[in-house]
Amino acid sequence: MSGLFITLEGPEGAGKTTNRDYLAAGLRAAGREVVLTREPGGTPLAERIRELLLAPSSEPMAVDTELLLVFAARAQHLAEVIRPALAHGAVVLCDRFTDASYAYQGGGRGVPEARIATLENFVQGDLRPDLTLVFDLPVEVGLARAAARGRLDRFELEGRAFFVAVRQAYLRRAAGDPARYRVVDAGRPLAEVQRSLDDLLPQLLAPRGV
Repeated sequence: MSGLFITLEGPEGAGKTTNRDYLAAGLRAAGREVVLTREPGGTPLAERIRELLLAPSSEPMAVDTELLLVFAARAQHLAEVIRPALAHGAVVLCDRFTDASYAYQGGGRGVPEARIATLENFVQGDLRPDLTLVFDLPVEVGLARAAARGRLDRFELEGRAFFVAVRQAYLRRAAGDPARYRVVDAGRPLAEVQRSLDDLLPQLLAPRGV
């Protein structure tokens, strides 16, 4: 059975991690091997890069530094976790991947998409997710959920305009490739969101090409 690469995207407070775990339980119940991971991070080295990216600091991080750190962590993650798991036939469920770079560094920071695409091709080659779930919700709702979790990280401290741009970037990418993306209304109650994931399971479990 071939591997399957599914990424879960969305802004702060969208419930990606909770729903990733829920989807994993359904896939495992159906007999699939599932690898859960996240970005930035996923390996010890990549997790250390994550700490650099998320920790608030008195020294402003240059936009290009941020972008390159994200892709450095991604290169390690791909080499150690994602590519081996897919080669083994597992379903990889990843909390954020390169769409987050287009949304946060592209939409939020204003990095040209062509620059991100150059790094994407360099680091990933032709590897792209088989399916990307974009958990979408109003900016104010997401920020309120994030604030309720406690201390905010370096990205969560950004202003509303930043997250409006992030959301718009995600929705543009989803609209541009409906075959790969599914937009999930994450503003609904959790039970409703998870029912929509239940409806998606048969498609994920079908033999590839069906």
